[in-house]
Amino acid sequence: MRIIPHDEKFYDYFEKCAQQVVRGAVRLDELLRNFTDVQIKTQEIKDIEHEGDIITHDTIESLNRTFITPLDREDIHDLITSLDDVLDYIEACSERLFLFKIDKTTEEAILISGVLLKTTRELEQGVRQLRRLKQADAIIKHCAEINRLENEGDYLNRAAVAKLFEPNNNPLEVIKWKEIYETMENAIDRCEDVANVLEGIALKNT
Repeated sequence: MRIIPHDEKFYDYFEKCAQQVVRGAVRLDELLRNFTDVQIKTQEIKDIEHEGDIITHDTIESLNRTFITPLDREDIHDLITSLDDVLDYIEACSERLFLFKIDKTTEEAILISGVLLKTTRELEQGVRQLRRLKQADAIIKHCAEINRLENEGDYLNRAAVAKLFEPNNNPLEVIKWKEIYETMENAIDRCEDVANVLEGIALKNT
């Protein structure tokens, strides 16, 4: 029995931020699969990212005010900021699609986006398990799947970039799409960062 109860609101913050990450990934995937109204859809993703920023700010503010926390302070900070980083890259990708005046999507972009979406959903499920830290195996299972998906995303990114450098491709389009692909891959990489934090928390608290 706890003499001083831990403040449980941090789990709410984590889950809300993870939900925003999935929302952003869903919208990006929808944009790439139905490449219309790009400016409007980009703004929707930007709004989702802004809501994530607010959650991150509220989490850090609460961390500075809370005496007893359910997890180590460093872990709370690392988890919420790494979640925010994923959303930042998702928003950055959609912004590039608009700013670069991309007129049509590519099959490679859709494939990478699909992996990103799957990865964020695994991430959200892993975050939801934090309330039940005695079930560390469940968290670690989600983390392992995120790592597998990161490898898949890395492979798809390399193949997509290699295709860009085939003969007769427009050099300007090569530059644009290379950056877009790498921004999506960075989003997946940041999901792996979240998985590393989650796994560390799970192992530390069992």
